[in-house]
Amino acid sequence: MTKIIVAEGVLHDLPGDMEKALKTDAAILERWNKLTPIQRNEWICWVTIVKKEQTRMEHIHRMLEELSEGKRKPCCWPGCPHRRPSAQKWFKHIEK
Repeated sequence: MTKIIVAEGVLHDLPGDMEKALKTDAAILERWNKLTPIQRNEWICWVTIVKKEQTRMEHIHRMLEELSEGKRKPCCWPGCPHRRPSAQKWFKHIEK
């Protein structure tokens, strides 16, 4: 049995629900693994920064759709506020 490799980001750990979702489609997983670590970090942050579980599930679903379309980062996302201090102004609940 071959072990499935799912690449990580640079700052955030890949949560189990995202890993499970990525493993459901080999083509999407291949695209994910070809992203740069910073691009993967942006997706991870974009999914995990939301407060509601329903919104998180919607973000995971949209991530899979956009990866299948060839997108490399979340649309309309100012960037990870944990990595880019200039993006913190867009997030009220992030400590500066």
